[in-house]
This record gives sequence, structure tokens and C-alpha cells, in this order.
Amino acid sequence: MTIINCDMGEGFGLYHIGDDKGLMPLIDVANVACGFHASDFNHMRKTVHLAKQHGVKVGAHPSLPDLQGFGRREMKIGREELLNCLIYQIGALKGFLDAEGMVLNHIKPHGSLYGMAARMEDIAHAVADAADIFRVPLFGMAGTLHEQVYTARGHIFVSEFYADLDYNDQGGLIITREHAATDPAAASTACLRAISDGVVRSVGGVDVPVRADAICVHSDTPNAVAVAQAVRDAVRPRA
Repeated sequence: MTIINCDMGEGFGLYHIGDDKGLMPLIDVANVACGFHASDFNHMRKTVHLAKQHGVKVGAHPSLPDLQGFGRREMKIGREELLNCLIYQIGALKGFLDAEGMVLNHIKPHGSLYGMAARMEDIAHAVADAADIFRVPLFGMAGTLHEQVYTARGHIFVSEFYADLDYNDQGGLIITREHAATDPAAASTACLRAISDGVVRSVGGVDVPVRADAICVHSDTPNAVAVAQAVRDAVRPRA
């Protein structure tokens, strides 16, 4: 069964991003922000508690230290420094999971860190170093260094497909600082095709290979709840 997951818990202080309450009943797994691109101690605790109420598993969604840029700007960072950055964030979330009697389900890098790990060996190895410590699966993109490095290091790898992002002609994600609204019907159709045929139509009209062990919806997509509902209805048809 394909997992439906969502990047969430991305409010900060008095500011709220995304409808976590509306999204949580529609997903299986929450990728919770850990404070470096979004969230804070109160939002992390609140999101973990909400996930527990709905029986949703929780994974860590750590990022580069870029709160101002929402983790969607690249930076130069060495393997050891990045590992420490990841331990700090994942450890914080794990503390809140422990407080709620829950376990850490996985690690999924956020934003630019996700893209860097897909193509830069030292970054991918730093992510795997963190997984060595926390001993959980890693989410990423098939056919990239995510899969190559993580599996070579002996980690369980979960390949994601994105319901609300476009793909380029090389099969890479087109990541923008702000997400536009997505047509729910088009998103659900693309997800079904990714699952059944293992391809997605790129912005250039090319079918590129994908693998959808998990389908991701971003909580900061303006109509995220509608997209998540359409995807769930498509991949989990009612009897």
C-alpha cells in the first residue's frame, strides 16, 4: 500500500502555515519540521500530539539552518557540521515523541537539503550518518544518490512521489520558494500513473521514471487539503 505523507508542523510563534488539522485525518505519516526551516518547541509538541490523536506516524523533517528562507536556499556545509545539525533537530523532535509515547518513524530531509542530498555524495552520507544514530528508514527520490547512498549504507529506503510539484525533463523536482495551488484531479491522476506505470509527465512533455512507495503533499500548498483528499480517494478507493 502506498503511504500518503505530508510535510507539516511548519508554523512559528504566532504564525501558522497550512491546515494541519484538516490534513492529519487524510494521511498516514507526518514529516514534522524540526525548527531550522520552520516550527518551534510549541508547534512541534502540538503537531506530534495531533498526529497521535489521529494514529499518524511521525518522521523528522530536518533542514539546513535557514529559517528566513524556509530551508529552500542552498548553502555550503561540511559533512560533520551537517551531521551535528541533523542530530540537533531530530533529537529535539524525538524528545517530543518520547513525551507522547510515540516512536520516530523515519527521517526525510527538507527543501534544499533534500535536493543537495540527491546529487552530492557528502550530503547524502551525512544524512545516512544521522540514520545510523537514530536507526530509522530514510525517505527520498528513486534513481538519485538518496537511493544509491542510503541503500549502500544498509538503510531502508522509501521512494517518494510528489503530488503537488512539477518534474523537469531529467526527472528532478522543480522546487520554488512558494508553492502554487495544484489541480486536485490532475494531482490524483498523476499519482495513479506513478503507482501503476512508474512514470510522470514532465513540464516538457516527457515521461520520466518515478517510484511511488509514498506520495507527498506539502501543507504549504494553498489547497493542500483538497489535493490530499483527491489523492486519498484515488489511491484508497472506498469499497
